[in-house]
Amino acid sequence: MRVLSQITENRKVEARKSLILQQRFSHLASKRQLCDRTQAYTLSQAFLALVRERRGDALAAWMTEAAASGIEALARFAQGLHEDLAAVTAGLTLPWSNGPVEGHVNRLKLLKRQGYGRADVGLLWQRVLQAA
Repeated sequence: MRVLSQITENRKVEARKSLILQQRFSHLASKRQLCDRTQAYTLSQAFLALVRERRGDALAAWMTEAAASGIEALARFAQGLHEDLAAVTAGLTLPWSNGPVEGHVNRLKLLKRQGYGRADVGLLWQRVLQAA
C-alpha cells in the first residue's frame, strides 16, 4: 500500500512540474509573438517611411533586415522586391509618375463600362471626345 501511495505522489509531483514548465513555455511563446509583432510593425513603418520619403538608396538595407528578421511574410515580401529591384528602386528615386496616364485610363474605362449594352463604338468615341 505504501509503495502505491509513493507512486501516486511521484506522479502528482511530475504533473505539477510538467504544468509549471508548460506555463513557462507558453509565457515565452507569447513574449516571442509580441517581439515578432513589434519587429514586424517597426519594419513595416520603416518601409512606409522609405516610400513616403522616396529613399530608394536605403531599400537594400531594409530588404536585408526584413529577410533576416525571421518573419516569413516580410522575408517573402523582401524577396519579391528583390526580384524586381530595378523597377522598385526607380519608383522610389525617380521623380516621374504615371499617375496622370492612369487617371485617363480609368476615365476611359468608366465611359466604356457606362456604354455596355447601350451603344456601339461610335457613341463611345463621341463620349470620349465630349469628356476631354
